[in-house]
Amino acid sequence: MKLNKVIEKSISDIVGCLTDQIIVFPGGWGDSLPEWLKNTITLERLAESMRVSKGGEATGTDAEACVYLYTACLTAPMDHDWSQIYLYVAGKTYKRWNKGEMPNDIRVESPNDQQMADMNRLKSWIYDRQIKARKERGRTEREQKDAETKALNEQPELFTF
Repeated sequence: MKLNKVIEKSISDIVGCLTDQIIVFPGGWGDSLPEWLKNTITLERLAESMRVSKGGEATGTDAEACVYLYTACLTAPMDHDWSQIYLYVAGKTYKRWNKGEMPNDIRVESPNDQQMADMNRLKSWIYDRQIKARKERGRTEREQKDAETKALNEQPELFTF
């Protein structure tokens, strides 16, 4: 990759950390997210971006998985495995950001291998959706700018000097 492309991608990734939409489960519960969790997503995205810049694989964050599962469980009941994944990632997120501890009776310390694989697949899917939305937003903005430029160029001259 050329240096300019690398720099452009790095800038796009950082801007994306700050501006990418938060992926929620369809159903209308996205507006019920606590403000601290929205801020946490931004901070975790920045940390994830730094990890990726050092050679890690790009993926969604724990807070993003927590938000997605939070909105999913408000929309429809979850099965046992997804409930365990949600309790695990929510507990991990709450503890990391000093929001408290999960009660002992529902705390999940470590999911089984299949649940961990499902959680990692969800986080990858969330990241892919963000990138797709970012590219679509960029395409829409470029098309709008091109249309505005074309309209200005096609505008008839009102006065000839």
